[in-house]
Amino acid sequence: MVLRFKPAGIYCPAGDFYIDPWRPVDRALITHGHSDHARAGHKRYLSTDIAAPVIRHRLGDITLETIPYAREIKIGDARVSFHPAGHVPGSAQIRVEVAGEVWVVSGDYKVTPDALSTPFEPVKCDAFISECTFGLPVFTWPAEEVIRAEINTWWASNAAEGRASLLGAYSFGKAQRVLSLLDAGIGPILTHGAVENTNAVMRAQGIALPDTIQVTPETDPKAHPGALVLAPPSALGSAWARRFGAQSTGFASGWMRLRGVRRRRAADRGFVLSDHADWAGLNSAIADTGAEKIFVTHGYTDIFARWLKDQGYDAEVVPTEFTGETLDDGDAE
Repeated sequence: MVLRFKPAGIYCPAGDFYIDPWRPVDRALITHGHSDHARAGHKRYLSTDIAAPVIRHRLGDITLETIPYAREIKIGDARVSFHPAGHVPGSAQIRVEVAGEVWVVSGDYKVTPDALSTPFEPVKCDAFISECTFGLPVFTWPAEEVIRAEINTWWASNAAEGRASLLGAYSFGKAQRVLSLLDAGIGPILTHGAVENTNAVMRAQGIALPDTIQVTPETDPKAHPGALVLAPPSALGSAWARRFGAQSTGFASGWMRLRGVRRRRAADRGFVLSDHADWAGLNSAIADTGAEKIFVTHGYTDIFARWLKDQGYDAEVVPTEFTGETLDDGDAE
């Protein structure tokens, strides 16, 4: 096997490295900066050059090498390259070739393009390690233009009626994608500190985002009428959020496709927006690899593996500590 599944994570014996390990290791290749994939404690890290600024921001003083997309390097007896995953800026699928056999670790991925991430590129391989966070047919994503219109119409309506619009979105990835959809002509855009810190990192590396105002203890909500306030999900309903007075709350997630989840979140609006592949995206991505062996790592693993077997794939579930897109964590999508 090109890759093995060990207690510390996904391991390549030929190169003596791990991919997105969840226990401290000597050398870790990182697909992207979400905290369930990029963890502290490793001696050496390797990521794409685009992903590196956020990883450094989150993990601090680490030994991190970088590589551009598609450049092949040799690590031990393994040939390695990183390819766009379309999940968040800098996210990658990692291709590993040993003695002519190719395996790809997808990390998290999304096959439909957005304004921020390098678009997903299928990578031909013999074995493909895939998430299936949204591995049920019910999960289908609307076109981005539809979500853009829904969010901006909601915001404009609230502003016209004197309410603030509080929108919950993960501080890295989802929040910036929401920002890319907003019509700044409707009103001011305010951000929670966790969101604004990531915005600053992305702006510093040349990623274009609309102007935002960070909320501080001195911020007077009355000075920003009709504002949209972008914050991690955990901030909604908190004392921090209540300072904005009359408000409507929204939540941006793929889980908003399920009505029961929308009710449990107690938000006024749910916007179906995810940085993960939907059902059709998962199936098309797997088909495009040409792989016969599929490993599914997190999400609806048992159901999706059975489906893949019915389609003729050699599929199996591999337990990992990846979490995908959650509802309660503002960090680990």
